[in-house]
Amino acid sequence: MPPDTRPLPELVSFLETLPEPHILCDRDYRIIAANAAYRRSWPEARSVIGRTCYDVSHHYSVPCDRAGESCPLARSLQSGQRERVLHLHHTPRGEEYVNIELSPVRDASGEIAWFIEKMEPMHVARGVSDHRGLIGRSPAFQRMLELIARVAPSDASVLLQGESGTGKELLASAVHEASRRAEGPFVVVDCSGLPETLFESEVFGHERGAFTGATARKPGLVEAASSGTLFLDEVGDIPLAMQVKLLRLLETGTYRRVGSTELRRADIRLVSATHRPLKRMIAEGGFRQDLYFRINTFPITVPPLREREGDLPLLIDSLLERVAPKRKLTLSPGAMRVLCDYAFPGNVRELRNVLERASLMCDGEVIGPEHLPEEVLHPESESAEASFALGHRLPADSTDPLDLDEVQRQAMLRAVRTHRGSRRELARRLGISERTLYRRLKALGLLEGEAVGGQGEEEGGEEG
Repeated sequence: MPPDTRPLPELVSFLETLPEPHILCDRDYRIIAANAAYRRSWPEARSVIGRTCYDVSHHYSVPCDRAGESCPLARSLQSGQRERVLHLHHTPRGEEYVNIELSPVRDASGEIAWFIEKMEPMHVARGVSDHRGLIGRSPAFQRMLELIARVAPSDASVLLQGESGTGKELLASAVHEASRRAEGPFVVVDCSGLPETLFESEVFGHERGAFTGATARKPGLVEAASSGTLFLDEVGDIPLAMQVKLLRLLETGTYRRVGSTELRRADIRLVSATHRPLKRMIAEGGFRQDLYFRINTFPITVPPLREREGDLPLLIDSLLERVAPKRKLTLSPGAMRVLCDYAFPGNVRELRNVLERASLMCDGEVIGPEHLPEEVLHPESESAEASFALGHRLPADSTDPLDLDEVQRQAMLRAVRTHRGSRRELARRLGISERTLYRRLKALGLLEGEAVGGQGEEEGGEEG
């Protein structure tokens, strides 16, 4: 007789006692039971029994790993251990990101027979347009969100590294909202906007009479963030003298107000962000290595918009609701094609600016290509200007007619020959997108025979 694969009644009863939504699956992905918390979250829960988890959660006809996603059940079968992933699920409220924790359960013979799946919605992110949270469903975006979901419940220091305009402050807020400190304050320190003479006073506070103009005692931002999260935006801009004081705070958990000898204890969780290459700054003496190790406990790379394939339409819908909340604006197919072909060196911040301008230029309800800025419509002209900006010009006494293509070719040729980094770095040096650089190199016949760097990034992030 075949072995009995029915779950023990005690196992099903145990699920009912758990406060979070749980389901019980067999090795064939079939849902055998769903607890009360799941039934409250999913009113149609009774109809899921007997269906596969990938059908219910993803509307797939095949398991997740065969649909391009990471399948916790397949991973657990292979590892024999508990597995955690972040998945985009269909729910009664629409698409939502859900933290999945899947644990294998063995039968009397020691073989894995069932899986208990725990589901926790990640409220800071949605897979569909939702202006209140992070928006996206691309693989790069989902990998980043999974890291946030893993680190948020802890008190580990987080370093967000990415280009300007990628939304690092929004991500820092997401880490805070998904943490145990969510009820506490979220305090932002704009390090790039604080001169060295004010940095210490703003961050640590000061006593009355500590310096000229200090007419009253003032608590600092560290104190204001007590029991919550302190977010140091553009941490690479902190003056070296202040980096020492910040390091002392992180190493000892204590600080002093300016003009005071009293040692105060800080109760904060630190999240930092930068667009600067901190490892290069360390080598050049612009950033302390010991501070870098303190703030870089859990690094997260924030992908630029050009690497978030498929996210642009979602972001456009959400941003249009923000820049023109009283209008039902949409994009024409032509305008959408233009935006999808543009590299957005300014990332989401630039996208918002483009859409806000287009909404002002558009009198109707459909934004067309004619409403978009010139630099978006004709990025190649920006490329030509960038080539001339390198300083490669014809001799002043030349009487030959200008051959624009040849001038650009020679400028690009010199740039390629003198460049020793990656293609991405060369694109940044020229002030153009990597995609535009590739097209120009191909058009000018420079892809073959010229040594152009690979696609690797500078360690520690890039300047945006």
